[in-house]
Amino acid sequence: MQATADRLDPEPEPLFAQARGAIIWRSGAQIVGQLITWAATFLVIRILDPEDYGLFAMTQVVLAFLNMLNGAGLTRGLIQQRVADERSIRQLYGMLIVLNFSLGALQFALAPLAAAYFRQPIVADLLRVQAFLYFTTPFVAFPYALLARSIDFKHQARVYLASSVAGALTALAGAYGGLGVWALVAAPIALFTTRAVGMTVASRHRYRPLFDFRGAGTLAKFGAMMATGQLFWLLQSQADVFVGGRAFDPETLGLYTTGLFLTQIIVSKFVPAINDVVFSIYARMQDDLAGVALGFLRSARMVMLIAMPFYIGLAAVAEPLVATVLGPKWLAAAPLVRLLALAMPAMTMQVLFSPVCDALGRPGIGLRTGIIGAVIMPVSFVIGIYWGVTGLAASWLVGYPLYLAITAALALPVIGVSARMLIGAIMPVLIAALAMGLAVVTVNGWLPVQAPQVRVAILVALGVAVYLGWLGVFYRSILREAIDLARGRQRVPVTSAA
Repeated sequence: MQATADRLDPEPEPLFAQARGAIIWRSGAQIVGQLITWAATFLVIRILDPEDYGLFAMTQVVLAFLNMLNGAGLTRGLIQQRVADERSIRQLYGMLIVLNFSLGALQFALAPLAAAYFRQPIVADLLRVQAFLYFTTPFVAFPYALLARSIDFKHQARVYLASSVAGALTALAGAYGGLGVWALVAAPIALFTTRAVGMTVASRHRYRPLFDFRGAGTLAKFGAMMATGQLFWLLQSQADVFVGGRAFDPETLGLYTTGLFLTQIIVSKFVPAINDVVFSIYARMQDDLAGVALGFLRSARMVMLIAMPFYIGLAAVAEPLVATVLGPKWLAAAPLVRLLALAMPAMTMQVLFSPVCDALGRPGIGLRTGIIGAVIMPVSFVIGIYWGVTGLAASWLVGYPLYLAITAALALPVIGVSARMLIGAIMPVLIAALAMGLAVVTVNGWLPVQAPQVRVAILVALGVAVYLGWLGVFYRSILREAIDLARGRQRVPVTSAA
């Protein structure tokens, strides 16, 4: 398999062009949309209190677990199929409607139980209103599946951008209007309603839902496998809030979850957009294992090229950055941000494996790793919480590197990549980011006392200069690779480190 990485088997030009265009449109819209959303979010954070975010986080635990059953695995099953007839497409539509309408009713009924667990009566009211989100989900997920099968992300991108604006404006209006935590509830409702209408129009489909599910066993099995894997993923990803929500007051939980939001910006906002695209691409390439292996190495390096300096830099400038971006009342979150940021490279790398294995028809890999993560991370959180909120944040540094190592051991043989090849692909980026972090920490200690905004500006400029300079001197081929991919050139070596 070493030969696979050393030689370059280019993808068919039309598919490569589709992939590049899809990534540009999907990621570009994600970036623009997130810039708009962040501008609104950080303004809202300055207006609202940590307690509001703590209460909202409690509701998200319930939504996350029920969303596991919303049929996302079914849509990926349709995308993964080489051929899909009209009956199976209509059955998917019917399944999505039945599942999500039922989930909305279930959340409405379970709301008082969740409020009793967290000892916060308002959580019940928040959950009842948020149940509306399930009624919009089928009309987002079904058009998405149709567009993704044809690798059409241009129309999706426009809808995602418009819905991001709608959500951001709603959040701002609610915060300035004094709605408190209800502003956080109203924003996603506006976003998903706009997205449901926009996606339905963009897909231009004329399908009617079919509620006769006979013969849909293959699709249902694939979806169930992925949903089960998602269950275990949620057990690990929501366990910290589930444990902390009962142990901490809403203000402390709000500090933790907002710090987590800040550190997970790339892994939760940008990487999923890339994974959406590569899943569709790998599903079309599943008979070309050498091409899949090459594509995985290339995408992993490019993701970490952006993610690694972000995380290391965030850890290095946590205090002045929190003061600048979130405001003085959030300064207690800075130590948590530093710990969480150092754990995020492992999480970012870990989430890159599942879309490839799913596209190759091996969703069982995601299920197995999900089960493992559902043991490692909750145990880490339960132990860490004995040291308070700082211990909870430090749990990520212990649990996720172990989780990544086990995931890689299971997934890499399926993808056709060795651990040595993957490490060789991303090690230059890690070295450059660490050199940048060392420079930033050193200069930060030398700088005189000054406004946090000025300090952040100086340190960020220094970090960018050191990172790009290091790559330019020692790993110039990586910069050429990124430029070539942006320009649409295919013949880019993956294993060269210098």
